[in-house]
Amino acid sequence: MSVNFIPTSMKLELNDQQKMIQKMVREFAEKEIAPIAAELDEKGEYPTKILKKMAKLGLLGIIIPNEYGGAGLDTISYATVVEEISRKCASTGVITSVHNSLVSWPIMKYGTDEQKKKYLPILAKGEEIGAFAATEPNAGSDLGAMTTTAELKGDKYIINGDKTFITSGPEAGIIIVFAVTNKSAGTKGISTFIVESNMKGYKVGSIFEKLGINASKTSELIFENLEVPKSNLLGKEGEGFKIALSTLDGGRIGIASQAVGIAQAALDESIEYSKQRQQFGRPISKFQAIQWMIADMATRIEASRYLVYNAAYKKDNGERFSKEAAMAKLFASDTAMDVAIKAVQIHGGYGYTKEYTVERLFRDAKITEIYEGTSEVQKMVIAGSLLR
Repeated sequence: MSVNFIPTSMKLELNDQQKMIQKMVREFAEKEIAPIAAELDEKGEYPTKILKKMAKLGLLGIIIPNEYGGAGLDTISYATVVEEISRKCASTGVITSVHNSLVSWPIMKYGTDEQKKKYLPILAKGEEIGAFAATEPNAGSDLGAMTTTAELKGDKYIINGDKTFITSGPEAGIIIVFAVTNKSAGTKGISTFIVESNMKGYKVGSIFEKLGINASKTSELIFENLEVPKSNLLGKEGEGFKIALSTLDGGRIGIASQAVGIAQAALDESIEYSKQRQQFGRPISKFQAIQWMIADMATRIEASRYLVYNAAYKKDNGERFSKEAAMAKLFASDTAMDVAIKAVQIHGGYGYTKEYTVERLFRDAKITEIYEGTSEVQKMVIAGSLLR
């Protein structure tokens, strides 16, 4: 899809359609998500009702083509959706990101016509939530070390193994699963499968208690002689590693957008608080120390947002974007953590209490430096692109 995000004048600006989507999602998040975000976090409650409302607005099928019931929009629109949702609830933001970029996209890219017709409408309507199962207890950054196996027997693959840290694991109905089909081929022996949670041999393991994004359920998935039809092989045998890397490239745009949303929320809260909080007879916003923190926060957020848009623009226009996505994810996640720390500092003692939103934002920010590739992995991707 061709987009006009960056005209020849180099004025970085969303087009009219993207602005309309941003406005719509911002209003939705303010009305529907903001009032209950703290409660969802405190209870660790999955945002099922919110997701159903988002599905009706087309936000769970934002990148899925119209012919499969999706909105058929570009990656920049998707990035603005994740940012605006994450601005009010980072948990809902990551669920949205994974569902769209790590589940719908690889089916769109590598799926057969039959797979697309079967699964994309379900995902677009939010009838089932998607999950991405690659990480294992001893195979995180090093996907080549995975030990989950898939053995072809007749017209079925039999999958055995454990996956961990799976976003939406307990709630997902459609799961992209990676397993070894040829142990002697290294990374070229990994394949990808579309798994349904109602398949025989599928089990949800431990559900993790986490520092942040508590409304996003994260769990182990256990496969005990899981029977998957041969027709559910995504792509060809041995293409799993390639599929994982290309999918994660796009997913990093989503997590970078989530990080921008968290950071923007922390800045919003800090500006409002600094204007209200009085010390020494005047608002703390009048003190240079606070002003300089606000200025640094705003500058880093703006830079992060444009890195995200640049990566999304390249993806939409069919250009290589691995380096740009890694840069966006690296810088935006670091920004989210830095801005959240400053926001707590600006709030002083109140910032360390659950009475103020910045406490939750501080906890939510950290994970953006870890999942979909740690910051160190992003540096490896960037350096590898520059030094090859």
